[in-house]
Amino acid sequence: MKPFTFSETLKMNFNSQNASSTRKPKTFNNPERFIEGWYWAMPSQNLRVGKVKAITLLGRKLVIYRGKDKRVTTFDAYCPHMGAHLAEGKVEGNELRCFFHQWKFDDEGFCVDIPCLEEPLPIKLKAWPTAEKYGMIWIWTGEIPLQPLPFIPELEQKECDTAIVSHFVTNCHPNVVIINAIDTQHFHTVHKVPLELIFEKQELNQNAITFSNTTRGHESSFLIKLIRPFYKNALTYSVCYWYGSTSIVTIGPDFLHLHIMFSLRLLEGGKTEGRTLLVTKKRKGIFGWLCNRVVLWLGNILGQEFLKGDAKIFESIQFDLRTPIKVDQPIMQFINHLERQTSLCWGTWLQARSPHEDERRDNRDKWRDVLND
Repeated sequence: MKPFTFSETLKMNFNSQNASSTRKPKTFNNPERFIEGWYWAMPSQNLRVGKVKAITLLGRKLVIYRGKDKRVTTFDAYCPHMGAHLAEGKVEGNELRCFFHQWKFDDEGFCVDIPCLEEPLPIKLKAWPTAEKYGMIWIWTGEIPLQPLPFIPELEQKECDTAIVSHFVTNCHPNVVIINAIDTQHFHTVHKVPLELIFEKQELNQNAITFSNTTRGHESSFLIKLIRPFYKNALTYSVCYWYGSTSIVTIGPDFLHLHIMFSLRLLEGGKTEGRTLLVTKKRKGIFGWLCNRVVLWLGNILGQEFLKGDAKIFESIQFDLRTPIKVDQPIMQFINHLERQTSLCWGTWLQARSPHEDERRDNRDKWRDVLND
């Protein structure tokens, strides 16, 4: 489906009482779809060497363990012999042995031992690409990672200090939660922030897009007046999105940027489970360590403020952007960006088809039945 432009959307809304019915997004805010990409599984510290755990990610049941070499491995959850859950088993070196009949699999998923047979069968578990960054374990939901783990653009090649500060569940889709950072209207109405925000977008790659504020803000506001004696340039406020599920908010003067990462994943029924991470560049020495503690503390306050004011909205909202106005342009640009990415189906992780593809498939099946009769 060709993504709609902001001007097209405006025209449809002015010329129709229900514009969304003609060009409704197929992936955005869809409880049955998500973008192929990297998603958080758990904090790294929650999986120690030699431990195995069961997780459910985007409707798929998985088993995850950390081997003797400290690397994390992820498989589909069930043993191919009789379907025992592999999280009931144990880690042996870098391999995983099923509890039920003691079949053992190496870290690539190949069966390497069946106690009652002299030679193991040529069987392989489904393995999923797994990596660690910012204190979290991440899993790629496709065959081969096509893009990197989510990262903060200005810290891409730098060592970082990270803190995981909150875990939350809310009653609406991750896409709806995540656009909050570029919803400029709500900064005035909900948070009472007297700043004007005008965003310039830049697509970093197929799966990453940034929105950077281009204004200095209202010079008459109390906040700006407080800062101006010490800092003359425009304050940074930018948002970087990855896979439509992780947003990184960067805020502050150039000499002290705060990076707040909201990493979300879809739960059953279109709900959201999320983690808030704080990231700053690593600074040397004891004074650098103390500086980072202050930066992370400030980031925690701001991150909680972001969530606190909007929590009750997320619990009751029935999102349907039928009447976008000009100030909503960044949201429409985000939706367009999302719709061009590869989407997968909840639970199966198979590539989602467009409604037209489903219709063509149904027609082929009907003709096949007629010919077979």
